[in-house]
Amino acid sequence: MIPRALTRELHLSASELPVIALTGPRQSGKTTLAKACFPDFEYVSMENPDTRRAFNDDPRYFLSRYHRHIIFDEAQRTPQLFSYLQQVVDETNEPGQFVLTGSQNFLLLDTISQTLAGRVAVRHLLPLSYSEVLASDADTERPDSIEEWVFRGGYPRLYGGSTIRTVNFYEDYLRTYVERDVRKELGVRKLTDYTRFVKYAAHQCGKSYVASDFANECGVSRITVNDWMSILESSFVAFRMLPYYKNYGKRLVKMPKLYFYDTGLACNLQGIESPMQLRGGDAWGNLFENAVVVEIIKQYYMHGREPRLYYWRDNRGMEIDFVIEKSGKPQYVIEVKASSTYDVHAWATIDKMADSMGVDTEHRLLVYSGADSFDTRHGRVLRLQDLASLEL
Repeated sequence: MIPRALTRELHLSASELPVIALTGPRQSGKTTLAKACFPDFEYVSMENPDTRRAFNDDPRYFLSRYHRHIIFDEAQRTPQLFSYLQQVVDETNEPGQFVLTGSQNFLLLDTISQTLAGRVAVRHLLPLSYSEVLASDADTERPDSIEEWVFRGGYPRLYGGSTIRTVNFYEDYLRTYVERDVRKELGVRKLTDYTRFVKYAAHQCGKSYVASDFANECGVSRITVNDWMSILESSFVAFRMLPYYKNYGKRLVKMPKLYFYDTGLACNLQGIESPMQLRGGDAWGNLFENAVVVEIIKQYYMHGREPRLYYWRDNRGMEIDFVIEKSGKPQYVIEVKASSTYDVHAWATIDKMADSMGVDTEHRLLVYSGADSFDTRHGRVLRLQDLASLEL
């Protein structure tokens, strides 16, 4: 197992609140991490039909058996569990009693907000970050290049020393996602249309999200498109990034941009079959940008925090790829260039806008796919792995 940076945050949370809810995409390593962090906890899988039946038959008796130091895996399978847990934790008032895991954020968090508010720490585990993989002692698990990292993505099974092929993994992953999460849990009947929608979304990585374009391409209504996009977001497949709201004297573009939580999945959905296809290909720039934004989001989640991450673009085409906000104002402005060669002209928009945004040179960043990081008079040039050292 590659050590996960979220471990420290989980231990801190367990010392403060009675319940930890660990959620994230399917196969991101939630169960493995929960067992590693809390080895003395008893493990109970609510995916097991016999276990669910035992709970449904007599919830109070069930919790008299599993009442302390329990990991309830796939807890959203029994949503009534949360109400009974509320009674248990209120009676004992002890931190670190239960760990709940679930791959379906839309079901898990809706129930938690109604029953366990104020008693639960919600933490998100995404697939491995680039910095986690590079910090691992297992040299054979490390990607040979940025292209290989973007192509392979961060799902832990791809770094476990097995011979599983990346393309096969993602084909199986998509099939499981559609069959289990979408059809059975959400009732989506038009599975062929939904699969086409997901593939089209992957081709829009790094681009503006325009619901009418999706509707025309997929042959469904805009209402359906927005509903399906909410499913992608709630199941940690994709997300929309909002534009930064301050205009600094400019008229702004207000459409969100679309990104995937894992570039490996996006590559597979785009039909990319090897890392060699990436560099110089039409999708490389957007996929590298996607890798950058997800690396930043993972750094937030590792510390139990919600991302404060946006993009800025005016109606004349001036754009800053990412703005990181802190205390109500920009903390970092970031330009992303997929090239492995440094180009001073990449600073053009940041040079024009950073002063009016109140961002000093130390917090002006250029992230590229090259081998070196260094300072310039314009700002700092960083590699992808250097994002792990940002003070967010």
